[in-house]
Amino acid sequence: MLFNLSNFTNPQYIVQLLLSIPIVLFSLSFHEMSHAYAAHKMGDDTAKNLGRLTLNPLKHLDPIGAVAMLFFGIGWAKPVPIMTRNFEHPKRGMIISAAAGPISNLILSVIGVILYVPFAWFIGSANAFTSAVCTFLYLFHYMNLALAIFNLIPVPPLDGSRVLFGFLPDRLYFGVMKYEQFIKIGFIALILIMHNFLHFSIISFVCEPMSDGMIWLITRIPIFR
Repeated sequence: MLFNLSNFTNPQYIVQLLLSIPIVLFSLSFHEMSHAYAAHKMGDDTAKNLGRLTLNPLKHLDPIGAVAMLFFGIGWAKPVPIMTRNFEHPKRGMIISAAAGPISNLILSVIGVILYVPFAWFIGSANAFTSAVCTFLYLFHYMNLALAIFNLIPVPPLDGSRVLFGFLPDRLYFGVMKYEQFIKIGFIALILIMHNFLHFSIISFVCEPMSDGMIWLITRIPIFR
């Protein structure tokens, strides 16, 4: 969904927006809970002690990040605090706990497409209700795929950077992280400029062929032939 004021005159856009709200609340919360769970299993209870090992969106959501996810397809929540010194192997622990978020969204995306394809194939848009369910399942699949891909970009403070930098020497890692906030602001500004002025979305550029490929794979199951 591309943000444009003219879209608010389009009933289909309004329906998609309303259906996206619970998806954003759940998906961002599941993403952050997965970080907390992975850290907890490896010995760091910092996030658990702060109440982040939960699906309660009030514990996780960043209002700006949630709105950005709704309108621009990129979003974020409040970072889960992780103390790598509590891990037996700090770098390995950081890599695994960082990767847990995007992996969780990828799993949700796969579940979404597995549910979407048979529903669309056998039931489809027979009436307003089934049409809404069909749209919801597709959005659930696509938005989780977008969230996974966005967070795997190796730019601070995204999860992809935590994974990549886990393989860097400590001196180089901490040297880059000193500028994390500046890099974050510059990156988000670049994404929004490309979206609004160049009408190009990196996320859509990657997500659309991946989503089409996932749907194609599901339709290769004999029952759909």
